[in-house]
Amino acid sequence: MVGVGAIAARQYSSSAEQELAPAEPVAEEDRLRAAAYALLARLLVRPPTAESLDEVRGLSGDQSDLGQAYTALASAAASRDAETIGREYHDLFIGVGRGELLPYASYYLTGFVNGKPLAALRSTMRDLGIARDPSFKDPEDHIGALMGIMAGLISGGFGPPATLATQRSFFDAHVAPWATHLFGDLETAKSAAFYRPVGTIGRLLMEIEETAFRMT
Repeated sequence: MVGVGAIAARQYSSSAEQELAPAEPVAEEDRLRAAAYALLARLLVRPPTAESLDEVRGLSGDQSDLGQAYTALASAAASRDAETIGREYHDLFIGVGRGELLPYASYYLTGFVNGKPLAALRSTMRDLGIARDPSFKDPEDHIGALMGIMAGLISGGFGPPATLATQRSFFDAHVAPWATHLFGDLETAKSAAFYRPVGTIGRLLMEIEETAFRMT
């Protein structure tokens, strides 16, 4: 079984520092989809390092809503250092007792952490041959981990790239029911500055994916 922790790669790791390493070539459209999911995974599993923040500063986008969100994220990164963003991440997702947001499917769908959505996700992961990385301390239904799983399914991070039907099945079961809501909350969170455009990117990507899957 292949481990899951943060971003799509030949082996998942909660360090979020590995690059996408497809098992097979993928279409350019799918490569871009996987890269978008992987970016969200890197930024949501843990705050960016100084090195990864430099990469975010180099992002650019077109005049589409999603492209403008990438540009806004690059601008937010350019005006902040990793330490400042780390404090923001703590306030948003960790806090003293709890953060402003609880980024777990179980919480958004049931009001409780470690609920039935987590059990259902673990069953799906077993079916797909995806194992939890022991170094990843959060439950597997953390939004960052789910973004990483989607990136891996698309790119071939767990072996051959998953079929579109498998991608859609995972998305519909474990991402679509709640992720747009979480990203919308992130856009308007009191503690969010750098992470506000992250929320916008996530929300727009979820909307694009939902529309595209409905058309297949």
